[in-house]
Amino acid sequence: MAMVVRVRFKRASKLYDFDPNGLELHTGTRVVTETARGVELGECVSGVIEVPDERVVSPLKPIIRIATEQDLAIQKRNEQYEKDAFDIALERIAEHKLEMKLVDVEYAFDHSKIIFYFTANGRVDFRMLVKNLASIFKTRIELRQIGVRDEAKMLGGIGPCGRPLCCRTFLGDFTPVSIKMAKEQNLSLNPTKISGLCDRLMCCLKYEQDQYEATRKRMPRVGREIITPDGVGTINAINVLEERVRVRIAVGDSFELRDYAIDDCQRPEPQGGAPRQEHPTREEPIEDAEVAELPQENGEQETAALPAAESAERPEKSPRSERGPRPEKGPRQERGPRPERGPRPERGPRPEKGPRQERGPRPERGPRPERGPRPENGARPENGPRRERPYPDGEERRDRRSDRPPRPERGPRPDRSAQMRGVNMPQPAAQRAEGTQERPAQQSDVPKAPELREIVVQAEEISVTEELQIRETNQLEDLL
Repeated sequence: MAMVVRVRFKRASKLYDFDPNGLELHTGTRVVTETARGVELGECVSGVIEVPDERVVSPLKPIIRIATEQDLAIQKRNEQYEKDAFDIALERIAEHKLEMKLVDVEYAFDHSKIIFYFTANGRVDFRMLVKNLASIFKTRIELRQIGVRDEAKMLGGIGPCGRPLCCRTFLGDFTPVSIKMAKEQNLSLNPTKISGLCDRLMCCLKYEQDQYEATRKRMPRVGREIITPDGVGTINAINVLEERVRVRIAVGDSFELRDYAIDDCQRPEPQGGAPRQEHPTREEPIEDAEVAELPQENGEQETAALPAAESAERPEKSPRSERGPRPEKGPRQERGPRPERGPRPERGPRPEKGPRQERGPRPERGPRPERGPRPENGARPENGPRRERPYPDGEERRDRRSDRPPRPERGPRPDRSAQMRGVNMPQPAAQRAEGTQERPAQQSDVPKAPELREIVVQAEEISVTEELQIRETNQLEDLL
């Protein structure tokens, strides 16, 4: 057993064990201790107590001394310094335009460092801020990002119940809380009703969870049958806090809902009027189902039925007969020795391969025929004399282009598009103006469907005649 004293450094913070170091300490005594963060001033929440060695967190650091008036004055001066540092840090954060919310500032008791607590949605690059603060305070600077629960614990406030926050008053550590606890306690799942100031599930959901779990194990589930003072009914709802159940009972031709205390109700017994029994093992014989063999006149045997109570309930199942003792197995016949295998016949020597037949020499190839000389680049291979074409009337060959007669001049092509559309050609602006003034447009000017067909036929005939003329001119040119 180890002698320790428990010390708290902040309001509603975690408790730490220290070695009393032979000092007489009581609850509420202010002491100066050595911690992992340096020298700090704390308050004893218990006297010297004995703790098993397994629960002691090593190394157990000693208490330096009981706080004096000078130590308390230093602590008050540090609190004033913390307020000034908070205002300076806010100005520097706004100057650097950092997306972070400063929550609290803590001065070390010996002024070895200053800790700034802040919250932010993500990671923040505060390297320039640390350099700026270090140049102002001339000491070590630490910036720690905390969560929303720690923020609510540091700032405090009034909860939905109208009382100060539990984490600010007496809770030392945060316990995990899940939505399953709210379901088991039949609370509304509206987030605004089960969440605290930190926008997280309220810590008080954990307070009664153990009692709810223990009570639910004693109470039957909804939908099960239960025996009440008024008869057998079906459970419609349960009230865990009052330990009462609401039962649906048949009254005549209708049903009623009645409330009963769980101690006034009983669970129905299993079928058969007897409690359930586990299946016996092979070593224990079955006593309930006794089987007898009765001789009959015809020499056959039949098994007796089960007891009356069980046979009435389960007429379909046949009784289980007792298993007689297993016949003892005789001694295992020993196998004789295996016959020894004779020696393996030795393999004879492998036949030697004959000498490899040598291939004869390859026949020599004849000389390759020589190729003629290649023509020089640009030189055309010599061909035979070119056959001259006979021209009509024994005339010599002449240049077709120079002797070609001039083509006949073509007249202007008819406007096919106007004929196809069956409308008049566009007229100048003056004529159009005059035409509009002289006579209005009439429907007879627009050709009808039969007239359009005749115009298309005329256009096709014109195109065919032009093609014939072109072919005739081409033939004449070839002859010339």
